[in-house]
Amino acid sequence: MLYAFNKPFGVLCQFSGEGETLANYIKTKDIYPAGRLDKDSEGLLLLTDDGKLQHQISHPKFDKEKTYIVQLDGQINDAAIEQLSLGVMLKDGLTKPAKAKIIKEPSWIWDRDPPVRFRKDIPTSWMEIKISEGKNRQVRRMSAHVGFPTLRLIRTQIGDWTLANINQGKYERL
Repeated sequence: MLYAFNKPFGVLCQFSGEGETLANYIKTKDIYPAGRLDKDSEGLLLLTDDGKLQHQISHPKFDKEKTYIVQLDGQINDAAIEQLSLGVMLKDGLTKPAKAKIIKEPSWIWDRDPPVRFRKDIPTSWMEIKISEGKNRQVRRMSAHVGFPTLRLIRTQIGDWTLANINQGKYERL
């Protein structure tokens, strides 16, 4: 079995622990996350009862491309996009080149609770970024490295699996 879950902000990618966890949303038994999204990130999380499939989805050696929509602090520019596209040097090494592009704020994005902070004098911008590795908080660290910290991060796709029309906090069997 394979399930897609639209993880809300603030939810831990585990079934036990303090605060909101997957158990608050997912009632299907004996399925486990294939990969992770940090507590501050939203969007697509895949869950399965198949250990082999879980490994193929989450292990970096399989190069599953992951797509994110990112709201950034400041107005991102072409120079920053080019840096991301070449790979950036983080404390744990050089990232693989990303596929990054500037986008308009998507019309389908749901409101976040709590809302992203608003600063009257500093604009925000949006980008789409695709990566095929999974360093800890990688997209956030990459965007900060090029001068545009992440304010909001939504994963929309893993390989061929997409968030599609799954409402926030809901999951469905694929």
